Amino acid sequence: MHAQLLTFLLVISTCFSLKGQEPERKVYHIQRCTGKIVLDGEPDEAVWSVCEIAGDFWQSVPVDTSPAVSRTEFRMTYDDDFIYVSAICYDDLPGKPYIIQSLKRDYSYPVSDGIGVYFDPFNDKTNGFAFTCNPFGVQREGLLANSGFFGVSTDWDNRWFVETKREAGAWKAEIAIPFKSLRYNDGVKQWRVNFSRNNLKRNEGSAWSPVPRVYNIASLLHTGLLVWDQPPKKPGLNAALIPYGILSHTIDFTRDDETTKPNGGVDAKVAVTSSLNLDLTFNPDFSQVEVDRQQTNLSRFSLFFPERRNFFIENSDLFATFGFSKIRPFFSRNIGLYNGNTIPIAGGARLSGKLDQNWRIGLMDMQTKASAEFDQPAYNFAVGALQRTVLKKSALGAILVNRQTFDKGSEHSGDYNRLAGVDFVYNSKNNLATGKVFYHRTFDTLSGKDKAATAVFFLYRTKNVNLEYNHEYVGENFNPVVGFLGYDKGYFRFENRAAYTWFPEKSALLSHGPEIYQSQYWNGGFPGGKASEFYIGRPLDYQYRMSYYLRWPNTAVLSVNLNAWYTFLRRAFDPTGTNAERLPAATSYEYRDVNVAFASDFRKPFNYKVGATGGRYFNGRKRTYTLEGVWRIQPIAILSMAYERNEIELPSPYASAYLDLLGPKFEFAFTKSVFFTTFIQYNRQIDNLNINARLQWRFKPMSDFYIVYTDNYFAPEPGAGDTAGKFAIRNRGVVFKLNYWLAI
Repeated sequence: MHAQLLTFLLVISTCFSLKGQEPERKVYHIQRCTGKIVLDGEPDEAVWSVCEIAGDFWQSVPVDTSPAVSRTEFRMTYDDDFIYVSAICYDDLPGKPYIIQSLKRDYSYPVSDGIGVYFDPFNDKTNGFAFTCNPFGVQREGLLANSGFFGVSTDWDNRWFVETKREAGAWKAEIAIPFKSLRYNDGVKQWRVNFSRNNLKRNEGSAWSPVPRVYNIASLLHTGLLVWDQPPKKPGLNAALIPYGILSHTIDFTRDDETTKPNGGVDAKVAVTSSLNLDLTFNPDFSQVEVDRQQTNLSRFSLFFPERRNFFIENSDLFATFGFSKIRPFFSRNIGLYNGNTIPIAGGARLSGKLDQNWRIGLMDMQTKASAEFDQPAYNFAVGALQRTVLKKSALGAILVNRQTFDKGSEHSGDYNRLAGVDFVYNSKNNLATGKVFYHRTFDTLSGKDKAATAVFFLYRTKNVNLEYNHEYVGENFNPVVGFLGYDKGYFRFENRAAYTWFPEKSALLSHGPEIYQSQYWNGGFPGGKASEFYIGRPLDYQYRMSYYLRWPNTAVLSVNLNAWYTFLRRAFDPTGTNAERLPAATSYEYRDVNVAFASDFRKPFNYKVGATGGRYFNGRKRTYTLEGVWRIQPIAILSMAYERNEIELPSPYASAYLDLLGPKFEFAFTKSVFFTTFIQYNRQIDNLNINARLQWRFKPMSDFYIVYTDNYFAPEPGAGDTAGKFAIRNRGVVFKLNYWLAI
């Protein structure tokens, strides 16, 4: 731990020494509305004529060195209940159609024409809200965390309103955002704000307050100031009840079991203060959530699947961003799920938000029910997080996680697992450098020491240069059962990346450049829990990669990657992942491969990605082919197909395998409130065919009716006989679900 701290202090001192000052920010002065606004997409009310204009947009992509070609004007005003935003997006290419991904809510902003407004009510450049729409008035809202570094989390849903109008030479929008849908501190006169426009006709992304192209357009580090003529007051009672009713019918053909089951529950949202929210849930059900995209697993470790359940999304960064992607102290999918199977949740509560300008808090408690089918007792999950803004843009956080059963009559009696940790995230004043250091420790009933994990990360990036450094350590007995580990325990890792990008002025290319990446895992640790017993043993895994990227102005990208791999097997392992003959433990392998990938112009109605990898693989060879095609019939349909094939050839007595992963998906948005999705997935590695079809009718804001149909089949067995070439059904089910938003 001492070495970790010394390294991080050296990194931070480098950050402080970096030259450059924070650029002068744009300022928008918002005045109280002096008249009535009718939300019809035509900002022709007299009040708009006296509002300040946010214009003079600056390009973000494809380059960030010049004013925007596309002219855009935003205006803002407010009354007691709403913030109003209007936009006029002038169109100097009227002969070309708008590029619209879908009429479905929460469309992907980067691949659709549209506008966005981004609020940082706490003026901390860390957390905020995003509201975007496209020329057809389709809405997309989300949360911003970690300064918007990783973009917008669109799983957050809330009430707001928009109307648009398309005409020759421009499209226009009027937006009304309820104060009740935001979180902010009462009596604060300055927020931060930015406006953006994506004009894919011209392949131009721009923003009112300039955002460098290496940042997400929603970056809170590059917002301008929003100055109120009067501080927004705390809204009145802000609460909502969201009851649901469900009827499900399932058939398990492997056990000849058929069940029809009604169910119901309720969620509640209560604004304790204008910046602190309480969420309650009783008997929640997530059967309408989109199924996970399957993956072929050729690694020795668990795959990571993102959280999709709405209750766990809002303010999830308070819990989910502690640690690293492969060392997570808390992972909400461990609540209510066990080996991919659903464990009923009795209920839970979450209190999250801002205490004041510098402090954020998150408290969550969830109670699951016992499951005799999966031999799981009733567990209580509690997690608490506290975050303090320091050094203006940086944050110091602490997290506590506890899983415990109170079932004294079972074999699990007295079972508990706890974790305590501290994270520090650093952002330099000039936005060129960011870093992170953390220390986590688990406490459980298992014997042994060395129960800590710690890491240091540093990133420095400019327009041309991108440098990353990371090293991490996971103790032999570190055991975050409510978290996620993407590698074995008891290791050190050293990871580095360096990239340089050229932007030629007179070339068919937009940019190009090399990248070097290195990742090494070493066996080692503090077996006695003392620094004097520290050791680093043998290497376990490494990857060295040399890459070159070519990017064209039309968004197409070509990459070439050369990889060198080394693997030492601490346990016997089947490289095909099909439960075949395993390579013996305590053996090592060196192998190399080459990868080529190309992505076409995503603005086209039909676009695609192709890739091929070939080379050595352990003691044999492997070839991988990937293909993804998307046909956009705008704005009503997206028809896509994803295919991956892995051809693994190993010498006898080990198995060879040809693994196909096929995933056609059909998405229809008949209107802005009726959607239908069918997702078919065939995974040869697990011999499964899955069909999931979902009809959603949003009959009023935040209120939905769902019909969800699922089918699962065993893949056909090779050979002759009655079963050859046939899919045998595993299970089938249909769910009807209704949820209704009742504002109080």
